[in-house]
Amino acid sequence: MAGRRLTNPAGSSNDLRGDVLRVLGVLKVATADQIQRIASPHLTYRHTTKATASERKTARTAAHAGALSDLRRHGLAENGGTTRAGESLRNLTTKGLEAASYELGRPLTEMGSTARGAGSSGATHPMAVNETIIAMLRPKPDLRLLTPEPPEAKAAAQAAADAPGGIGTIASYATEAPLPATGTWGAPGKGGAQADIVLTAPQDQIPLLFIEVDNCHETAEEIAAKLLKYSRFFKRTIKDTDGKDKSMWRTRWMARVAERGEAPHPPVLIVFNHIGARDPNRTVPRLQELTRPLWAGEPADGFSSYDRKIPIIATGLRNLRAHGPNGPVFLRFGRTHMQPLRDAIGNPRRDAVLARRAERARAQQEEYQEQLRRAAEQKRAEREAARPACVGCGTKFDNDRWENTQLSPEPGHRWHPTLCEPCEAKTVAAADQAERDRLEAEAAETAETAEKARGWRSRFRPGQAS
Repeated sequence: MAGRRLTNPAGSSNDLRGDVLRVLGVLKVATADQIQRIASPHLTYRHTTKATASERKTARTAAHAGALSDLRRHGLAENGGTTRAGESLRNLTTKGLEAASYELGRPLTEMGSTARGAGSSGATHPMAVNETIIAMLRPKPDLRLLTPEPPEAKAAAQAAADAPGGIGTIASYATEAPLPATGTWGAPGKGGAQADIVLTAPQDQIPLLFIEVDNCHETAEEIAAKLLKYSRFFKRTIKDTDGKDKSMWRTRWMARVAERGEAPHPPVLIVFNHIGARDPNRTVPRLQELTRPLWAGEPADGFSSYDRKIPIIATGLRNLRAHGPNGPVFLRFGRTHMQPLRDAIGNPRRDAVLARRAERARAQQEEYQEQLRRAAEQKRAEREAARPACVGCGTKFDNDRWENTQLSPEPGHRWHPTLCEPCEAKTVAAADQAERDRLEAEAAETAETAEKARGWRSRFRPGQAS
């Protein structure tokens, strides 16, 4: 214990520091409160008996604040200024970013920057990005760690645990991802974009989602220009390891491949955090008009095809916090109703049409197979009706006997095509016995004749008296 205190004066454990590194490796700059809500959500429901909200926050974030202090001592983290609400910001150093890459199992080249200086102006955009990730994650508290807490705290934790879940883990998210329309991943050229958040959670049916967070400072035209950069990036192809051209984004991320002639681009979610002067309710309709060529589908047979189109979805951070990704708070451009995220990303009309087609095809195949079955049964019945029977006992011939009688329909010495094998064997045996009897009778008759002849000759032998 003394050694740990000397190395880590705040007394943090390896696991706790690892949690902080993973969270900061994704968020880049964050408050102790945000780190705690992601890494240890059960602490949100502890220390509820403290008198003020400030005291409760200080108590529940104390462990992570201590871990941050120890990481700073090791040169892995540093103070990054304060938010506009006065909360301290922390970010990783270059050394800390490298350590976080090991914790996340992610190449250092994909880790982004250290975000040093982001807090000089309050870090309003990074804070909105962090809150978006937390709202998408909806971390669940471990109820086993809340046994000694008051009933009202445990009830609140239970409600959070029972609520619809979020998407992925903290390792499913990345921030500051370059989308180079020119240049390389490591040295992007002009004309590209940088995604605020990239979500990869195939285990939750979200293989790839790009997220843009807007604090309502940008105009619809400015957001449309960024989406146009997304389009340029999605259309860019490069040589893959097999020497074939491939969409550049597919060399880093995975998503569903072309299916039945349709290969839409990855979806882009725009999250509006209404702290700026612009009204999202006015921005979204204008943005839809400006970006129609990017997202509008082409009429297909009963649905719209979005081949090489970008599914663009919009929501508000407040609604996202309240309902999570499973709530009907997402508007897909081109649609008039709100949907859960997975439905908004997908193409349910197309899925329904294809499902009906598949069902019809299945029914037709079953009907065809039934027709084949009935035809086979009828053929078998006709064959059975034509199957010959033994004229001796009336037993139906088996297949081998029937085939042999068809090959040799003419009777022979020991071949009786109108009889079954047992009757034929009896008939042949009877014929053999009759032949043996005939031969024996002939032999006996011959012997008898010979005997009579000998008796006659002896009676008339020369010199014998009469």
